[in-house]
Amino acid sequence: MSDDALVAALVEVERHVGRLGWDQPARLFALVPTAELLRAEPSLAEHISGGVPDGFTSIEQEEFHPGTDLADALGRIAWPPAVAGCVLAIERSFLPADAEGDLPDDPDAAAIAVAAHPRRLDLRVVVGVTRDGRSHGVARVRGDDGELLAGAELVPALAAALAHTLE
Repeated sequence: MSDDALVAALVEVERHVGRLGWDQPARLFALVPTAELLRAEPSLAEHISGGVPDGFTSIEQEEFHPGTDLADALGRIAWPPAVAGCVLAIERSFLPADAEGDLPDDPDAAAIAVAAHPRRLDLRVVVGVTRDGRSHGVARVRGDDGELLAGAELVPALAAALAHTLE
């Protein structure tokens, strides 16, 4: 499948998650090739009629509740062979580079400081990877309903952690 199929799946997931607003927990999705899904489950055709047949269909993993340690939660996931990729949607707060130097060393104290900082930037980040090694990410700034930020290297550490779930 093409990079366009992965990007289209990420945009669809971002829109889906965005419909429920902000301040959501991390959400995990399996990616399956739409054509294979429809071959296995023809009754689903009416539910994914808007999907691209040569693209991906995302399936939310509703039992995913990572708690406070996302890396640990991702480290416990292993996908079956039918899953061609996966997507994670998370919200994170960032500070401009010139404001990061004032943060405390303690991670909990730093998180509190970032949350209270007047120049904080809240993002919804949606990152996806495929078994064949492709990755991409999209992000939306809170309060900005305009275009998505996008790139293959948007959040490389998160993409790498997701890729390990497919091994």
